[in-house]
Amino acid sequence: MRSAVSDRIPRPRRLVLGVTAASLLLLGACQNMSERQQGTAQGAAIGAVAGAAIGSVTSGSAGKGAVLGGAVGAVAGNLWSKRMEEKRAAMEKATQGTGIGVGRTENNELKVNVPSDFSFDVGRSEIRTVMRPVLDEFTRGLDPSMVVRVVGHTDSTGSDAINYPLSVARAESVRNYLTSKGVSPLRIVTEGRGSREPVASNDAQTGRAQNRRVEIFLRESAPPAGS
Repeated sequence: MRSAVSDRIPRPRRLVLGVTAASLLLLGACQNMSERQQGTAQGAAIGAVAGAAIGSVTSGSAGKGAVLGGAVGAVAGNLWSKRMEEKRAAMEKATQGTGIGVGRTENNELKVNVPSDFSFDVGRSEIRTVMRPVLDEFTRGLDPSMVVRVVGHTDSTGSDAINYPLSVARAESVRNYLTSKGVSPLRIVTEGRGSREPVASNDAQTGRAQNRRVEIFLRESAPPAGS
């Protein structure tokens, strides 16, 4: 039997309150979950409440809004874990003041951009000695679920017939160093872009130095089904 108080609460609002209560229970259960499961559950809970609230104040259904919001939130909560944020912070600290860029991409990958001052000499694919501590820090504490993508670039000096193989060789040099530090080659993908994706003008030496670079991306692979 419904109480007199509940009868006075509009149905959409009751749905929002119900979703909120259920979400709080879900958040309370997170302590028994893995970190990745926690991210999914927390995202789902927050998304469900937001979706229900939006649905209740628009022409949509609060219940449908909660379902859609929960689904979107679950995906969002699963994309950038505490582990990824800790790796970003560690790389940022290790490369402070070097000109090496560290950041989070729009599709939730950690990106480390290493320009020529730390990566490669003109026309060469051997990694410079000063780059090794950066790569050492990158490999430190990598979780088995993490996947690495290495993209090599060149400046516009020379022809495409030279630049493309050189960019591939630069990416492979980084891969080889990472595998020498214990990262499985099965977790590393390499790509070469030649001079096609400059980040600065190739008309000046400083711009060419920025374009002669390697970009290293890190992401967490999807969890196994049923996890």
